[in-house]
Amino acid sequence: MKKKLYNKVVSLINDLKKNSGTHSPSIDTILEHCPELKIEVDACFLSNPYATELFIEFLNKDLIKTDTLREVLEYYPPQNREVSKNISKAINVDSKKIFVGNGAIEIIQAVLHNFVKKKICVISPTFSSYYEFVKAENEVVYYSLSKENDYILDSKKYVEFIKENKPDTIVLINPNNPNGGYLKENDIIYILENLNDVENIIIDESFIHFAYENIELSQISSEDLIAKYSNLIIIKSMSKDFGIAGLRAGYAVMSEIKVDFLLKFGYLWNVSGLANYFFKVYSDFNFIKQYEIVRKKYIMNTLMFLNQLSSLSGIKVYPTKANFALVEIKNGMSSFDFTMTLLVNYGIYVRDCSDKIGLEGNFVRIASRSFEENLLIIKALKEILCSKK
Repeated sequence: MKKKLYNKVVSLINDLKKNSGTHSPSIDTILEHCPELKIEVDACFLSNPYATELFIEFLNKDLIKTDTLREVLEYYPPQNREVSKNISKAINVDSKKIFVGNGAIEIIQAVLHNFVKKKICVISPTFSSYYEFVKAENEVVYYSLSKENDYILDSKKYVEFIKENKPDTIVLINPNNPNGGYLKENDIIYILENLNDVENIIIDESFIHFAYENIELSQISSEDLIAKYSNLIIIKSMSKDFGIAGLRAGYAVMSEIKVDFLLKFGYLWNVSGLANYFFKVYSDFNFIKQYEIVRKKYIMNTLMFLNQLSSLSGIKVYPTKANFALVEIKNGMSSFDFTMTLLVNYGIYVRDCSDKIGLEGNFVRIASRSFEENLLIIKALKEILCSKK
């Protein structure tokens, strides 16, 4: 039975990947085509499950128990500029410098299509949309991270590369996806100070709430740097930090001129009523106070998970400051076989990174989940790795 299911899932995933490009098919899509498959843990998509639970508590209290959910669903939500005012309260940035998106993915597309002129530099490996969404007439140059250096970016060498290649736009994800490599604040400032002639410096901080630079695990962000660096564009997904990928909510902080340009040509009602409700909650002091507790709880939980993961033989875990780890499979299995074995035999869904530009070898990306789910992941990995010795 398992062998038959395995073959079916392998065929299904291969077919679905053809339609999803370099992105993984959602669990919803997989189960629609293969309902007999049991998925216990989603360690492919990257979010804080404790934050999801917290948001549901507020949703239930504010909308369901008060019987106002219908209004959120039935009425048009506010326009982009109005939604940005709630975000402004939360991050203390002028609302005129905030652009709201139907998920960060819409923002990425809007920024790349409207502000890249001729050449863009993208880190390799990184999130594929930053090179897939570039217009055909624009040139993409890659700054390759070194496997020997654990895919960590050297800010000085990076600046030298940018000055030599002269792109009008550069992209940094911090922490980077898929490896979790993190640039400290002083590295970010070094790059900004030395590349002030680059027209657009995009920094994607979709995983920044999982990073930290002190023992208090204080939140980090570059959003306040917008006031000093007009070429800076900060992109932020809400999906990861707050576990609400289904709402499709994100925002960007950039110059007022850039925001005005984007809004002039659309994006008026691009955010749903539920996403607008989230941004109201996002600016609520009581929510953020409770969120900080679950954010730090999740970071501590992730650190324990990464420590357990690193102790396993047959794999190499690369340094990360995100809520996931890039894992190289060294027990002879291909990354695809490893992924399929986890999915079919253990109901654990992880990201096969064989389609990632810049990764040479058999890599998977494994997300941290709840404490109980992480125990299931570690147990499954031990069994798979021991069986292949």
